[in-house]
Amino acid sequence: MSEIALLVLYHQEWYDGSGYPEGLKGEEIPLGARIIAVIDAYDAMTSDRPYRKSLGKDAAIKELINSSGTQC
Repeated sequence: MSEIALLVLYHQEWYDGSGYPEGLKGEEIPLGARIIAVIDAYDAMTSDRPYRKSLGKDAAIKELINSSGTQC
């Protein structure tokens, strides 16, 4: 489980190094963490929240494509 824990830990790192907890950037971010970040972002955008409705699948995919190479 420790390997998976590291992927979860690093899924908030940003490709430009401005994420957290360690400021990893680019290829320093483990691939699994980058995959988890995409999954997490998609889930957040396609789920209703108390403060907003779901964006829907198509809008979420468009946003992921438009943000490619920035956050994860």
